[in-house]
Amino acid sequence: MRHKKQLLTCLAALGMTLALQAQQVQGFVHQQSEASGYVWPTDSEVLNKLDQWQDQKFGVLLHWGLYSVPGIVESWSICSEDVDWISRKGNMSYDEYKKWYFGLKDQFNPVNFNPEQWADVMKDAGMKYVIFTTKHHDGFCMFDSQYTDFSIANGPFKNNPRKDVARHVFDAFRQKGFMTGCYFSKPDWHCEWFWNPYFATPNRMQNYKRERHPDWWQNYVQFTQNQLNELMTHYGSFDILWLDGGWITGDEVGLDDILAKARRQHPGLIAVDRSIRGKNENYQTPERGIPETQLNYPWESCITLSNDWGWTPNAPYKPAEKVIATLAEIVAKGGCYLLGVGPTPDGVIEPAVVERLHKVGQWLEKNGEAIYNTRTTPLYNDGNIWFTANKDGKKLYAIYTIQEGEELPETISWTGNVPRGKMILLSNGKRVKYRCDNDRVTVTLPKGLPNESLAFCFEKK
Repeated sequence: MRHKKQLLTCLAALGMTLALQAQQVQGFVHQQSEASGYVWPTDSEVLNKLDQWQDQKFGVLLHWGLYSVPGIVESWSICSEDVDWISRKGNMSYDEYKKWYFGLKDQFNPVNFNPEQWADVMKDAGMKYVIFTTKHHDGFCMFDSQYTDFSIANGPFKNNPRKDVARHVFDAFRQKGFMTGCYFSKPDWHCEWFWNPYFATPNRMQNYKRERHPDWWQNYVQFTQNQLNELMTHYGSFDILWLDGGWITGDEVGLDDILAKARRQHPGLIAVDRSIRGKNENYQTPERGIPETQLNYPWESCITLSNDWGWTPNAPYKPAEKVIATLAEIVAKGGCYLLGVGPTPDGVIEPAVVERLHKVGQWLEKNGEAIYNTRTTPLYNDGNIWFTANKDGKKLYAIYTIQEGEELPETISWTGNVPRGKMILLSNGKRVKYRCDNDRVTVTLPKGLPNESLAFCFEKK
């Protein structure tokens, strides 16, 4: 018995090690809050907004900032932590590197900035909501903040009529009917009241003891509140406030008061104080991965299209088939899929991204009924087949997913979710033949179908 316990302990340790190694390869990954920690909102308007958001299923997270200029990992290279995934250019000392990085503000001049193209590409992809990074951890603002000069509006782009970048991004997506979300980092590594120049910056936290410098911390809290109130007051209507940097909680910067004020202007505003379980994390955000099982409360997997959140040169983008298969799995498990895309340094979505997302949109145009406005069904998976249901649960959808280069078989089968009556192939609206052997369902695929994932609609027996 003792040996068994030792074996289980070793296996658990190995699992944790592998998870940490995977995290280091990918970069810092916010862990999902525990399911037991989810707190349902009591505000009926927030609940209604959450229900509306859960209908959308597919959104885009746009990272664009100083890191886009050289095409490197967003913000993290200026964090003085000794981990593998935080890499720096050349052999510069830390102070030299930080000076170089912050100096990118004098090079960031996106003369081809075209938020309408962004919105067109994402709408063509079948996306329904957008989260835009107004400020990442490096503190560089993609909006014309009156509380700092460290922004896109005060560099080479300052004379451009679109220097207030965030305003034009949000407007472009609203005009296309998107639900709109504002990403904001609670930590700010450029602000003197977070990383105070009197001390070195050993890690991602503020670099001083708050109890020794309460005035510094209070200045930081006020600075953060001012910027969030600025965004919530002057940048149009919002559906989501998406707060990153979970090593600082919303409570520490007065989020309750911020939300109370914001919701007077944006009724039902969804708060995502991500990875901080409690009343201000209205939906959870597992990062770069998908929960193992179905979860019947609001959540969203945020996953990059390439290996990084922002633009990098020659990025290895995921194929459209992978995006579709991931979307099917996430939706069947009860979540939404937030796909990370980085615009180029000069302000457009590059052709390789446009091509992949167009293919995803073509598939959703034919098969979106199995994705949008759906909810979970108890039996949600059998191999590479994922099941969803319409809101009243009377219609079921079976989504057969394939990988890039895979050929469709002549038949597909699953166990359970036995149909009653006709079964329709959504891509062409035609009936397909199937047979049932007890609870085993076998569908015969028509010949000549495109080699892509398939979605079927039927009523459950």
